[in-house]
Amino acid sequence: MLDIRLIRENPDFFATETAKRNSAVDINQVVQLDAQRRQKVVEVDALKAQRNEASKKIGQLKKAGEDAESAVLEMRQVGEKIAELDGEIRQIAQELEELILHIPNVAHESVPEGQNPEDNVVERTWGAPVERDFEAIDHKTLGENLNIFDFERGAKISGSGFPVYRGLGARLERALIQWFLDCHTQKWGFEEVIPPYLVNRKSMTGTGQLPKFAEDMYACDKDDDLFLIPTAEVPVTNFFADEILDAKSLPQKLCAYSACFRREAGSYGKDTRGLLRLHQFNKVEMVYFSHPEKSWEDHEELVGFAEQLLQDLGLHYRVLNLCKGDLGFSAAKCYDLEVWAPVENNWLEVSSVSNFVDFQARRARIRTRIDGKNTFAHTLNGSGLATPRVMVAICDNYQQADGSLVIPEVLRPYMGGLDVIRPDK
Repeated sequence: MLDIRLIRENPDFFATETAKRNSAVDINQVVQLDAQRRQKVVEVDALKAQRNEASKKIGQLKKAGEDAESAVLEMRQVGEKIAELDGEIRQIAQELEELILHIPNVAHESVPEGQNPEDNVVERTWGAPVERDFEAIDHKTLGENLNIFDFERGAKISGSGFPVYRGLGARLERALIQWFLDCHTQKWGFEEVIPPYLVNRKSMTGTGQLPKFAEDMYACDKDDDLFLIPTAEVPVTNFFADEILDAKSLPQKLCAYSACFRREAGSYGKDTRGLLRLHQFNKVEMVYFSHPEKSWEDHEELVGFAEQLLQDLGLHYRVLNLCKGDLGFSAAKCYDLEVWAPVENNWLEVSSVSNFVDFQARRARIRTRIDGKNTFAHTLNGSGLATPRVMVAICDNYQQADGSLVIPEVLRPYMGGLDVIRPDK
């Protein structure tokens, strides 16, 4: 959430920047509502002062034994007017908050201009496409041949977009998750947490999923008002909601594995075959709570962790600096990491690493104390990594002419030393 004081002082700037983020919120309306609210607060304060004077007058009249009825009537009328204005202020404040909650974050100066994914800037690439002398098959066919994926039964149980991993496929998925977590906790100093998979509305609002993206969320019974998490970012970021962190403890580095649940309401027309676009998938999330003066350094560090995982897997990838029009709602800057899937002949996103500066912290009231003053911390997160498209890339890059799948070397210890999954296993 943006600071209303900054919007008030720089309306033209925010109108321009939010338009670049494809926001439909009218900044002029925000400024007008803010002015109305402040004016009515001034009126209420003046009436309260008048009521206090009337109260004193009543006391004086009664003490002198004089008739105080007219003064009492005056005080009652002032009280009724205050109550009326208080109701108007609450209504305006509610409308104002609803608008502000729909305004995206302001992009950092290093974010490229542009409106479409084609305007994203490739910062760097690593590795090279795999070379082979046979015709590879897609991951769905390969996985079904190896009996490691079962999309048909997943659809029978839950519907499209809910895959089943079975046998060595389930073990390979678990190996990825465990290896990701081990890297984060044993190499890079993260504290692992196991978060709830259901969160309340306040938590979803704190990280920016609500109210704007309600249609993409899986909501439980309305009496509970709980939501299945779209990412571990939500519960982990809200871990410190309404708290004040010691500045000396920053950055606080948390990681978590979770299943993620998304309706993918905007996926019409996109490729949903196999593991490419799911309603339920697994991911390890990295979350930083950073000192405001060091969050941009921390952002680059987070990207480096995600890159190291892809390098250790031996997967050709690229890093994109997302343009303003393609930037996520809450992010001030975001790098997407995409792996090359040669059979798909396409780049697949496996990680988004974002710095939200104080946008989420303001919504969730995550603060720190610097030089004796409370200020909002900065929050960052990144996928480290999401497993489905990593699995697609492994299938695309590590399959062999005989229909087998070589297991990346770093995962073999988690597979009991197994180095190949063969069709007859």
